[in-house]
Amino acid sequence: MEWQGEAERTESINGDRRRDRRYGIHLDLRWKLIRRRRVLETGVGQTVDLSSGGILFVSGRTLPVGLNVELAITWPVLLRNEAPMQLIVSGRIVRTSANGTAVEMVQHEFRTMSTASERGRQGSTTTPSPSMLLSSGNGGAGFSKYR
Repeated sequence: MEWQGEAERTESINGDRRRDRRYGIHLDLRWKLIRRRRVLETGVGQTVDLSSGGILFVSGRTLPVGLNVELAITWPVLLRNEAPMQLIVSGRIVRTSANGTAVEMVQHEFRTMSTASERGRQGSTTTPSPSMLLSSGNGGAGFSKYR
């Protein structure tokens, strides 16, 4: 029975029993609340911490548990030292509290964003690229997957 006591001590280290290691990092994001493929609401926020399985973020308001959410997180590293990127996350809201909204990650991918000079060169008659949609200032409505 000695192993049982050891296992209990291990589970309660810092009160965290999650499978995935969480990294405290504060990054700007845009969120979209989704129900049945329809965008219900959009907003901006900031990550509190993230892991390979989920994200805790501050949304500026209480979001309903159980709904799907898409997050477009501004990534702090440039691709090849030149292209800005976003981490796009789809998931389900599993908990909300004064500390923020917890999302269980279902899918994620990195996408590049266009720079201001690329947007200026393309003109108004150009079909928008996925990176243009990601970086558009439309309240977060333009970062769903481009098809």
